[in-house]
Amino acid sequence: MANPVKITETVLRDSHQSLIATRMTTEEMLPIVEMLDKVGYNALEAWGGATFDSCLRFLNEDPWERLRKIKDIAKNTKLQMLFRGQNILGYRHYADDVVEYFVQKSIANGIDIIRIFDALNDVRNLKTAINATKKEKGHVQATLCYTISPVHNTEYFTGLAKELEGMGADSICIKDMSGLLLPYAAEELVKSLKANVKVPIELHTHYTSGVGSMTYLKAIEAGVDIVDCAISPMALGTSQPATEPLVASLQGTDRDTGLDLNLLSDIADYFKPLREKYLSSGLMDTKVLGVDINTLKYQVPGGMLSNLVSQLKAQGKEDKLEEVLKEVPKVREDLGFPPLVTPSSQIVGTQAVLNVLMGERYKMITKEVKGIVRGEYGSTPVKISDEIKTKIIGDEKQITCRPADNIAPELDTIKEKCNQYIEQDEDVLSYALFEQVAEKYFEQRRAAKYKVDGSLADMDNKVYPV
Repeated sequence: MANPVKITETVLRDSHQSLIATRMTTEEMLPIVEMLDKVGYNALEAWGGATFDSCLRFLNEDPWERLRKIKDIAKNTKLQMLFRGQNILGYRHYADDVVEYFVQKSIANGIDIIRIFDALNDVRNLKTAINATKKEKGHVQATLCYTISPVHNTEYFTGLAKELEGMGADSICIKDMSGLLLPYAAEELVKSLKANVKVPIELHTHYTSGVGSMTYLKAIEAGVDIVDCAISPMALGTSQPATEPLVASLQGTDRDTGLDLNLLSDIADYFKPLREKYLSSGLMDTKVLGVDINTLKYQVPGGMLSNLVSQLKAQGKEDKLEEVLKEVPKVREDLGFPPLVTPSSQIVGTQAVLNVLMGERYKMITKEVKGIVRGEYGSTPVKISDEIKTKIIGDEKQITCRPADNIAPELDTIKEKCNQYIEQDEDVLSYALFEQVAEKYFEQRRAAKYKVDGSLADMDNKVYPV
């Protein structure tokens, strides 16, 4: 019996996050959404991850408005987002009331599937988001952050998947953010998951190490239900395997996707000039386009690689990239082998950059690294050694409970702090996650309205009632 593979298209989120540091604008997206909606994808990954921060920080856009606009056009296809568990879309743990409100508003504004992950695979950090998504009748896709270490093996991930299914997951995603999952390892893992859990299994990888399409093929042969792909002009390199070649490869088999290659070709035609624009502007750095087999050595995800390049460029130290890449696995081992995914990838990466640029390891230590060692992010896969603990936090006590248990409800306080800026309920959440960035955006939004209205009094009375 035919068992078609489903495809989630990442071009509106992870694809451009990995290739152009999340700089695709809503204006560039909207003209192609109707055509994407006709394809018959499992879902369009269109929100979450770094898109929220990038909209506010770099594009002067409201991320909520982007979501609503995409939803207005995509009538047939589910919209999916990436959600960092207790971190939401930010870089710290938030109180449960903020997590719950964010989930509620995400689904109210158009999200159907929430892919929820924790950087350390600490399931305690997924609990609130999973329960909130279930309450709002959303689809919970719980995530295994794939990595390689002395403790991360098929048995570990299978046990984790069973636990997540027991917590209410509607599907499980193997999130291979670094392109580390090799073809035969994928086959073994998918077979184990299919034998041990009943919910659908989705596989997400990046092409950084050059094995992505081979990994997908072996996973498909092993019975994976859904794979993440990007339309070809925005695929490969640090992005996902390309959609069209996979569709073509499976035609006529019992895993045929049933997707129309002609329609996909028309969609690719839309993105080709955009790709050229990103290349000529320098947004798309050629360093992120090729195959880097060193990924398998350093385990650096696509988005992290482009961030490291940017950090070093800003310091005029691009020549230190190789040295930084060699330092990354050392820092990762010191910190208990966290999977390299947001925010742990940024934390490990930034510390590796500091270790190299300062010429001495841990001469300067970021507050986030101290946070990981203290246990503020949860339990690391491997216990951090006493030597590293002492070096990073001295004799401070480590947290052993779920970190969010120590965070008092904060939603009401945040509402009070940003009351003067609020034009929509969702503004509170933008402010909660990125206070200064959101404040700057709100002020620009207010100034733009004033310009249109032409009168400060008119603006104050009608748009911002006191």
